[in-house]
Amino acid sequence: MGVKHVSQVPASEVPNARETTIQVLISAQEAPNFLMRRFVMQPGGGMPRHTNRVEHEQYVLRGRARIGIGEETYEVGPGDVVFIPAGAPHWYENIGEEPFEFLCLIPNQPDEIRILDTSSC
Repeated sequence: MGVKHVSQVPASEVPNARETTIQVLISAQEAPNFLMRRFVMQPGGGMPRHTNRVEHEQYVLRGRARIGIGEETYEVGPGDVVFIPAGAPHWYENIGEEPFEFLCLIPNQPDEIRILDTSSC
Protein backbone atom coordinates (compact mmCIF):
# COMPACT_ATOMS: atom_id res chain seq x y z
CA MET A 1 0.00 0.00 0.00
CA GLY A 2 2.58 2.64 0.96
CA VAL A 3 0.68 5.94 0.87
CA LYS A 4 -2.89 6.93 0.09
CA HIS A 5 -5.11 9.89 0.92
CA VAL A 6 -8.09 9.59 3.29
CA SER A 7 -10.34 10.83 0.45
CA GLN A 8 -9.54 7.60 -1.45
CA VAL A 9 -11.06 5.43 1.29
CA PRO A 10 -14.84 4.92 1.23
CA ALA A 11 -16.82 5.69 4.39
CA SER A 12 -19.70 3.53 5.59
CA GLU A 13 -22.31 3.87 8.32
CA VAL A 14 -21.47 2.16 11.61
CA PRO A 15 -24.11 -0.50 12.37
CA ASN A 16 -26.16 0.16 15.53
CA ALA A 17 -24.72 3.69 15.82
CA ARG A 18 -26.34 7.06 15.25
CA GLU A 19 -24.88 9.55 12.74
CA THR A 20 -21.48 7.82 12.72
CA THR A 21 -19.27 6.69 9.83
CA ILE A 22 -16.14 4.57 9.64
CA GLN A 23 -13.27 4.41 7.16
CA VAL A 24 -10.80 1.53 7.31
CA LEU A 25 -7.63 3.44 6.47
CA ILE A 26 -5.29 0.46 6.81
CA SER A 27 -6.99 -2.92 6.49
CA ALA A 28 -6.08 -6.44 7.57
CA GLN A 29 -5.04 -7.15 3.99
CA GLU A 30 -2.58 -4.22 4.03
CA ALA A 31 -0.83 -4.64 7.38
CA PRO A 32 0.06 -7.73 9.42
CA ASN A 33 -0.37 -6.40 12.96
CA PHE A 34 -2.81 -3.48 13.24
CA LEU A 35 -5.83 -1.94 11.52
CA MET A 36 -6.27 1.84 11.42
CA ARG A 37 -9.77 3.24 11.31
CA ARG A 38 -11.20 6.76 11.21
CA PHE A 39 -14.56 7.46 12.87
CA VAL A 40 -16.61 10.61 12.31
CA MET A 41 -19.59 11.16 14.61
CA GLN A 42 -21.92 14.03 13.70
CA PRO A 43 -23.40 16.34 16.37
CA GLY A 44 -26.00 14.34 18.28
CA GLY A 45 -24.42 11.08 17.13
CA GLY A 46 -23.26 8.21 19.27
CA MET A 47 -22.46 4.53 19.62
CA PRO A 48 -24.27 2.26 22.07
CA ARG A 49 -22.66 0.48 25.01
CA HIS A 50 -20.81 -2.51 23.61
CA THR A 51 -17.76 -4.73 24.00
CA ASN A 52 -15.06 -5.89 21.60
CA ARG A 53 -12.78 -8.88 21.84
CA VAL A 54 -9.77 -6.69 20.95
CA GLU A 55 -8.30 -3.61 22.63
CA HIS A 56 -8.61 -0.11 21.10
CA GLU A 57 -6.05 2.69 20.98
CA GLN A 58 -7.63 6.00 19.94
CA TYR A 59 -6.47 9.52 19.16
CA VAL A 60 -9.01 12.37 19.05
CA LEU A 61 -8.55 14.66 16.03
CA ARG A 62 -11.42 17.13 16.51
CA GLY A 63 -14.69 17.71 18.33
CA ARG A 64 -15.82 16.76 21.84
CA ALA A 65 -17.41 13.61 23.15
CA ARG A 66 -18.42 11.82 26.29
CA ILE A 67 -17.03 8.29 26.40
CA GLY A 68 -17.94 5.59 28.88
CA ILE A 69 -15.34 2.90 29.61
CA GLY A 70 -16.42 0.34 32.16
CA GLU A 71 -18.05 2.32 34.98
CA GLU A 72 -16.10 5.54 34.27
CA THR A 73 -17.21 8.45 32.05
CA TYR A 74 -14.75 10.84 30.38
CA GLU A 75 -15.06 14.01 28.31
CA VAL A 76 -12.49 14.07 25.52
CA GLY A 77 -11.35 16.49 22.85
CA PRO A 78 -8.56 17.12 20.33
CA GLY A 79 -5.22 15.68 21.37
CA ASP A 80 -6.66 13.24 23.91
CA VAL A 81 -5.55 9.62 23.76
CA VAL A 82 -7.98 6.86 24.79
CA PHE A 83 -7.21 3.23 25.67
CA ILE A 84 -10.05 0.71 25.85
CA PRO A 85 -9.01 -2.73 27.14
CA ALA A 86 -10.23 -5.85 25.35
CA GLY A 87 -13.67 -6.83 26.64
CA ALA A 88 -14.35 -3.51 28.42
CA PRO A 89 -17.88 -2.15 27.92
CA HIS A 90 -17.72 1.28 26.23
CA TRP A 91 -19.93 3.87 24.51
CA TYR A 92 -19.67 7.28 22.80
CA GLU A 93 -21.78 10.43 22.60
CA ASN A 94 -20.88 13.56 20.60
CA ILE A 95 -21.48 16.48 22.99
CA GLY A 96 -20.21 19.23 20.72
CA GLU A 97 -21.57 21.31 17.86
CA GLU A 98 -19.08 19.95 15.32
CA PRO A 99 -18.22 16.42 14.21
CA PHE A 100 -16.27 14.28 16.68
CA GLU A 101 -13.45 12.61 14.77
CA PHE A 102 -10.90 10.07 15.99
CA LEU A 103 -8.43 7.47 14.79
CA CYS A 104 -8.78 3.98 16.24
CA LEU A 105 -6.10 1.32 16.01
CA ILE A 106 -6.90 -2.30 16.81
CA PRO A 107 -4.87 -5.52 16.62
CA ASN A 108 -5.26 -7.44 13.37
CA GLN A 109 -7.04 -10.31 15.15
CA PRO A 110 -10.56 -11.73 15.06
CA ASP A 111 -12.99 -9.38 16.80
CA GLU A 112 -16.49 -9.86 18.12
CA ILE A 113 -18.76 -6.91 18.90
CA ARG A 114 -21.50 -7.41 21.50
CA ILE A 115 -24.10 -4.66 21.83
CA LEU A 116 -25.06 -4.33 25.51
CA ASP A 117 -27.50 -1.41 25.39
CA THR A 118 -29.08 0.38 22.43
CA SER A 119 -31.08 2.92 24.43
CA SER A 120 -28.52 5.65 23.75
CA CYS A 121 -28.66 5.24 19.97
